Amino acid sequence: MRRTVTLSALAAVLAATAAGSALAVGSTANSAPEQAPADRARQQRGTLLDRVPERGVLRVCTTGDYRPFSHRDPKSGAYTGIDIKMAGDLARSLDAKPKYVPTTWATLVDDLAAGRCDVGMGGVSVTLARARKASFSEPYLTDGKTPIVRCEDKDKYRTLEEIDQSGVRVVVNPGGTNEQFARAHIKQATLTVHPDNTTIFDEIIAGRADVMMTDASETRYQSAIHPELCAVHPDEPFSFSEKAYVLPRGDAQFKEYVDQWVHLATHDGTYKKYEDEWMKR
Repeated sequence: MRRTVTLSALAAVLAATAAGSALAVGSTANSAPEQAPADRARQQRGTLLDRVPERGVLRVCTTGDYRPFSHRDPKSGAYTGIDIKMAGDLARSLDAKPKYVPTTWATLVDDLAAGRCDVGMGGVSVTLARARKASFSEPYLTDGKTPIVRCEDKDKYRTLEEIDQSGVRVVVNPGGTNEQFARAHIKQATLTVHPDNTTIFDEIIAGRADVMMTDASETRYQSAIHPELCAVHPDEPFSFSEKAYVLPRGDAQFKEYVDQWVHLATHDGTYKKYEDEWMKR
């Protein structure tokens, strides 16, 4: 009888121990942060730091409509620009070749998050809205919104108050930070969305618009190639922003590598060389 009681007690202890272990495992699992499906899938596939060299191709999402950073020739389909040069440099460092994936400002981050490309490049401004869907590399350029106008109007549209007046015609390209900035600040002036960022400055030259507010880097370039246009105080823009490369969320190894590459390229003369090639045209 005593032996039966002892065995029963031992069985009860083992059952309680097993139940406690299962409960602890369940509690740990429940307390762990839930990963997004895209992040889990990415971890299962491994890091791009390994996959890009294995594939031999770096897929680059770029809009192709934002000189001097990224421009796609409508006839040949060839891409040129500062960030196109940088994309080639990044690809070479990974023993790969760049493959450019067309995108738009409205869909760039979603295309990256969906795995259609490995990196987004082409003068992309860092924003919190974009950072909710993607990671950003170390910034390579400090920038901000400033006006570009016909040179005879350069003293006429120096402040937001002077621009946001009835009768002033402001033009903007769709889907990016330029449109967001314009809609946030233009209440009295006429705001027109021009669908083609490659021809938008012709609207000002032709007299169909008076002002565009865009990144200071772009105003410097456009005023250099269009003598009719003047960048208004590009050294003192209305806002602060930084440009960086867009990377997939959840791939820490690839981000660390790209950060180090950006750091070296912006300190060893690589970026400046590509920038000078375009800004001196």
